[in-house]
Amino acid sequence: MNTFELHLPVINSDNPINAIDFLHQACVTAGHDLSKKILKQVMQKGAVWLTVDGKTQRLRRAKKVLAVGQQLHCYYNEDALNDEFEQPQLVKDCGDYSLWYKPSGMMSQGSKWGDHSTIARFAQLALTPERPAFLVHRLDRATQGLIIIAHSKTAVRGLTDLFEHRNITKKYQAVVGGHFSKPQEYTADIEERSAYTKVSLINYCNESERSLVDVEIGSGRKHQIRRHLSDDNWPILGDRLYGDAVKTTEYDLQLCAYFLAFNCPISGVKQEFVITPKLLLS
Repeated sequence: MNTFELHLPVINSDNPINAIDFLHQACVTAGHDLSKKILKQVMQKGAVWLTVDGKTQRLRRAKKVLAVGQQLHCYYNEDALNDEFEQPQLVKDCGDYSLWYKPSGMMSQGSKWGDHSTIARFAQLALTPERPAFLVHRLDRATQGLIIIAHSKTAVRGLTDLFEHRNITKKYQAVVGGHFSKPQEYTADIEERSAYTKVSLINYCNESERSLVDVEIGSGRKHQIRRHLSDDNWPILGDRLYGDAVKTTEYDLQLCAYFLAFNCPISGVKQEFVITPKLLLS
């Protein structure tokens, strides 16, 4: 894997230079054999950043003219830039926000290494008319299901408030091994923060000895469902982090966010969205 970082201060004021030429020259000097065409793709995939007056943002404009005092950053990671993903599906475009089905393996948000394989960037480019895209909540990369993308500051504020005050109903389905016969409520703190998870049986398959369970959460801690179930010896099938799944396991994490309900922060109208999970026992 070819990986490197470049942090390039703009110090020459005699000859104005655009971002792509500046970056290409720096790569040549550093011994990185990358053409301008490839570097433009790196920019488009969100791995080039520009610091102006102490504020750093992604830079996608190859012809952006740089000024003295600015600093260009390039984070090149071949694996990240070549990351492939199953395309998400639009569930509903509500204008100020949209609902999407995020497949397993797709990231919610990007990193310094790029954002082309994220649901937020995909939504920004796929919708007509194109509009900005902001995350107001997240799903683990391995988790499939419904995710909301905001497209206006009003929607960001309203939706964030709903999540922070737990005024959104979120339901998941998961597949675990064995017969999960008795409903359970988990309240163990996660990273010293309160967390509530309620799990009940939907269906048990005698042949495979697996249970399809319904999960409702009252908080949104990192890996909450996976951790609560694993700690109770009910790891979700396909979980490579908290279960016993390995890279060669033939299926992905069997966890899907299938239901969202809330009052629209723009119109006040009750909204309810349901999808059919793509799980082993769905």
